[in-house]
Amino acid sequence: MTTPSDWITVGALADGFAPEAFILPNLADLSGNAFTLHFANGWQIEHRFERDRLSWAAADGHSSGSATYRATSVRPGLYLVDFIKREGTQAWSVSLVLDTASASFTAVLGRMPTQEQTREGLYSRALAGKPLTSVEVEFLHGSLDRPWQAGQCPHAPTTELTGLRNQYRYSPSEVYEHIYLNHQFYAWQCLKGVEQGLCDTDRCDYYKIADQLYLFVWREKIIPTLGLVLIDLQQHRSDGKIFGYADASFDELSNFPISSYCQVLNRTEHPDD
Repeated sequence: MTTPSDWITVGALADGFAPEAFILPNLADLSGNAFTLHFANGWQIEHRFERDRLSWAAADGHSSGSATYRATSVRPGLYLVDFIKREGTQAWSVSLVLDTASASFTAVLGRMPTQEQTREGLYSRALAGKPLTSVEVEFLHGSLDRPWQAGQCPHAPTTELTGLRNQYRYSPSEVYEHIYLNHQFYAWQCLKGVEQGLCDTDRCDYYKIADQLYLFVWREKIIPTLGLVLIDLQQHRSDGKIFGYADASFDELSNFPISSYCQVLNRTEHPDD
């Protein structure tokens, strides 16, 4: 009988995933490129890529800065760009799915709760009608290098993963499985690794990016965690990141890459009522 592990911080999880991780390489081919992101909400922000850093500047002058970034590609013409945007004492996780084939993008903005917010119990949040997780996430869409018009971004919420049971091998020592239950919840368990024996059901969002290619984002409630991956069911690969506090002091953030070889175990289809 397996003895369940203790819950661990995101920093400790990063340490567990690191040895021999199946990480996709950081791409250098964005270096020297620039994209102007025209958001559906009216924002217009230019992003310029250097070898190790990207810089951004809003057309209205209200936002600018730079950060180190990671850029990967699971399919030609499609990039996942991830970085941390800091403004004063605030830090946002920013993940961009840049789709050059359709000249569109999806941006995922995430933020960790404060230490005070994490002390609010799950029972209190449930009675108040709040999500059980205090991790915040926002999805924004738009067009690349052209003014936004409705319908230009084909990335859309999907239920195509519902019922799927998928196994993810992130390294020789780290193996998980996901069961996609419905449009807003999934279940996970660690089959092998630093969280072996742990499992939970958490809030999530699904977007279809292309045929058999999905953006999957989850938010955990026990340890504040934002996870984001692109799942390619054609190539049996996933790539993304996990974001959260490095330790229990809430002083430092951890934002580490994760890539896996994935395998569909089965699919459950419920008969109509």
